[in-house]
Amino acid sequence: MSEPRQGDLRRDDFGTIRRITTRWEDEDVYGHVNNVVYYSFFDTAVNGYLIEATGTDIRGLDASGIVAETSCRFLRELRFPGDVEAGLRVTKLGTSSVVYEIGLFQGESSEPAAVGRFVHVYVMGEDRAVTPVPDLIRAVLEPLLVLGSAHE
Repeated sequence: MSEPRQGDLRRDDFGTIRRITTRWEDEDVYGHVNNVVYYSFFDTAVNGYLIEATGTDIRGLDASGIVAETSCRFLRELRFPGDVEAGLRVTKLGTSSVVYEIGLFQGESSEPAAVGRFVHVYVMGEDRAVTPVPDLIRAVLEPLLVLGSAHE
C-alpha cells in the first residue's frame, strides 16, 4: 500500500488528534483564519503532544527541538469560531531530527483544510550542537511513525 499524498490525506491517516480552540484574533479582515496562525497551530500541536505524551515539561530537557523547517499547503479556509483538530504523524524519525506531518481539520470534514510539514532538529548546550533525539521523546514519537517512512 502506498502512502497517501498530502491532498489525499484523511483524518484517519494521523496517529493522534489534538484539539485547538480558535480565537477572535485569529481571523483576519478577509473573514478567515490568517495564514500565519496555521504555523502557530502546528507548533502548539507538536509541543502540546510532546508535553502530554511524555508527562514532562520538555523545556527542561537537556536537548531542545529547534524548528528547522516549516511549510504549509493551504487547501481550504479555517474560520472563527470553531475548534481546529490537528492530526499528527511522523514521516521521519532520524538520529537527531524529526519530520512531522500535520493535518488541520475543522468540523466534521475528513479532509484537511491544510497540511503542514514541521521539522525539529535536536540541539544542546550554548553552542546549539546537534544531538540525538532524547530517548523520552523518541519513545512517544515511534507510535506516530508512518509505516514505510524513512529513518536516518
